[in-house]
Amino acid sequence: MNYSFHRSFKADILIVDDTLENLRLLSTTLMQLGYKVRGVMTGQMAIMAVQTLPPDLILLDIKMSDMDGYTICQHLKSNELSRDIPVIFLSALNEVIDKVRAFEVGGADYITKPFQFEEVIARIENQMALQMAKAEIRQLNEELEQRVQERTQELESANLQLKTLNQRLEQEITEHQKTQKRLLHMASHDALTSLPNRVLFMNRLIQALQRTQQEPNYQFAVLFLDCDRFKVVNDSLGHFAGDRLLIAIARRLKTHLTTTDMLARFGGDEFTILLENIQGSEDASRLAQKIQTSMSWPFQFDDQELFINASIGIVVGDQTYEQPEHLLRDADIAMYQAKALGKARYQIFDTQMHYHAQQRLELETDLRRALHREEFLLYYQPIISLTTGRINGFEALIRWYHPQKGLVSPGEFIPAAEETGLIIPIGLWVLKEACQQLKTWQDQGLFKDKIKMSVNLSVKQFSQVNLIQNIDKILLRTQLNSSYLKLEITESAIMDHPESATELLQQLRDRDIQLSIDDFGTGYSSLSYLHRFPLHNLKIDRSFIKRITETRQNLEIIHAIITLAHHLNMTITAEGVETEEQLSLLKNLGCEEGQGYYFSPPVDANAAQALLQDNPHW
Repeated sequence: MNYSFHRSFKADILIVDDTLENLRLLSTTLMQLGYKVRGVMTGQMAIMAVQTLPPDLILLDIKMSDMDGYTICQHLKSNELSRDIPVIFLSALNEVIDKVRAFEVGGADYITKPFQFEEVIARIENQMALQMAKAEIRQLNEELEQRVQERTQELESANLQLKTLNQRLEQEITEHQKTQKRLLHMASHDALTSLPNRVLFMNRLIQALQRTQQEPNYQFAVLFLDCDRFKVVNDSLGHFAGDRLLIAIARRLKTHLTTTDMLARFGGDEFTILLENIQGSEDASRLAQKIQTSMSWPFQFDDQELFINASIGIVVGDQTYEQPEHLLRDADIAMYQAKALGKARYQIFDTQMHYHAQQRLELETDLRRALHREEFLLYYQPIISLTTGRINGFEALIRWYHPQKGLVSPGEFIPAAEETGLIIPIGLWVLKEACQQLKTWQDQGLFKDKIKMSVNLSVKQFSQVNLIQNIDKILLRTQLNSSYLKLEITESAIMDHPESATELLQQLRDRDIQLSIDDFGTGYSSLSYLHRFPLHNLKIDRSFIKRITETRQNLEIIHAIITLAHHLNMTITAEGVETEEQLSLLKNLGCEEGQGYYFSPPVDANAAQALLQDNPHW
């Protein structure tokens, strides 16, 4: 690793992180660069380590097991021994309010996970340079005081030296003032773009809010801008190219602003604009339109053109706001709403957005509690053999029985689980519960044929490095033969990383686990890739089955899918079978399995067991 800034002095750094992997990775990298490194995994150990031997700088994770990073920082800042030690927060939290809080408790800087080591080192060196500059100022002040005393004594004995002494003092004072000005600029401006940073922007925001209290008709706007897919530039061209692009973006944004407006770099690829003395939201909208038009033009670097868009959130500040962080929160909410609506657009904040954000936060909180309180349950929808007319398997479908809201639709909570990563532990619970249920029915002798249990794997589950180990553990714990398990995977899960997906699917197939492509027709919808993967089954999406009787063309499409899949030695399962006519057509087309309300809706475990006992025939 090659970094641009090196000094003979290397700081003593204390890393506080309860994730051992992060601790080892940061420690190893920093020690290779010559830093003295200590690492602790709890807040209490961090406080003891600082009291025993104060470090020069602290890297502090926010989410800790015993106490969070904010509490640790407040404790350190309340102690005279440790209050001046700079603290850089490390966190996966990327909400504006989390960042604002980090600086409120005394943090010197904030790095969002997953971090880049170049950024971590640059931030460390920046803080150490700042500390060294402060030390130089303190030393200079002491020297100045000593010199003044010496010159005063000399004046008593030699008035002829007064003029020369004053000239020297004036020069030193001027240099001292320049140093202070330089440090103030460093503390309030972004080192890369030279724009005001979040600290200076927050100060201006406070002043604007104070003005609204003094002038009832005064309005201002905050625009929160986030570059869409900026990570692609960093990943493909490197961080140097990313930095050049950020500088170019800052220059282009400034061309649309007046001298009274303020543009700041808030962090990463986020920029904020304070638009003062506006007549209404229309002024902010016009500026956002101009910015997005200019952002559609290419950025030229040497012989290469780069294109990047931006999503913008707008909030109008007036007397209803009292805290600057509330303005930033609402602008951030509006920006994420713009991203959700398709990116490369702007969105003006309204109170419904805040309400929906609160509802989403409440949903995510309830989801975390639901895992611990075991509020989830499984329903089972039978899969029917169209050859025998008997039950050929079940698909396990998760349901959530909320203690206050009752049964919550998967369409409401699955997207939130995906976004928060809770889908991983929830998915493992579904897999374990479904395997255990099928094993119970087998032990009870409820069927003679080889009935399989189908379980959906989310995209995030499929990308987990320990997926195979977790499946092996569940099969071992439930004692279910792997040949009775069928995993349903979406097209996007395997097409995002086809090479690694092929290896993973082969490992699953080697365990005699059945593999199925779920909801075919809603993703890539192409059979051209299927021959590359070791798959057993293809499930045609219900939207195709619903239209099967409408036109001959729809029927021919399904026939083509079935024919090509059979050529690839894959069986077909039709989802959403609801009528006898659909069933008859599917049988004639050679479809092996059907699933839908014509046979049975998803039912709880007791009802599914009753179906097995009745052994119905369709």
